Amino acid sequence: MQRTLILATVAALVSFTGLAQAADAQAMSWQQGLSRTDLIRQDLGDADREVLQARIDFDPGVTAPRHAHPGVEVAHVLRGTLEYQLEGRPAVTLKAGDSLFIPAGVAHVAKNVGQDQGVELATYVVKKGQPLLELKP
Repeated sequence: MQRTLILATVAALVSFTGLAQAADAQAMSWQQGLSRTDLIRQDLGDADREVLQARIDFDPGVTAPRHAHPGVEVAHVLRGTLEYQLEGRPAVTLKAGDSLFIPAGVAHVAKNVGQDQGVELATYVVKKGQPLLELKP
């Protein structure tokens, strides 16, 4: 009986370690060639909303994984050429000075399709207490 309990405990630890390593690998792949610098985070008058603004830097050819946000996003391209694919819509290519509205909960992908560094200024109005993004399959 005790041997069964020990084996079950070891099996559970091995499983959790594997899951943790997989999560770390996913986090690393999310950040490779892609970086986010948070610029501002401010509560809005509404008790359950806040605004966040971040600078997102994309190395050439880098694609952000498919994801969604718990609130709206306004993406403004500061430099380079970025392609956005929003779920259910044709891809759109934006150059420096162009902006795009992304509705809450809409899965999307952004890719640097240019030869140079791509930079996006992302402004989010989101629900407080929720993760800023959720990875989507």
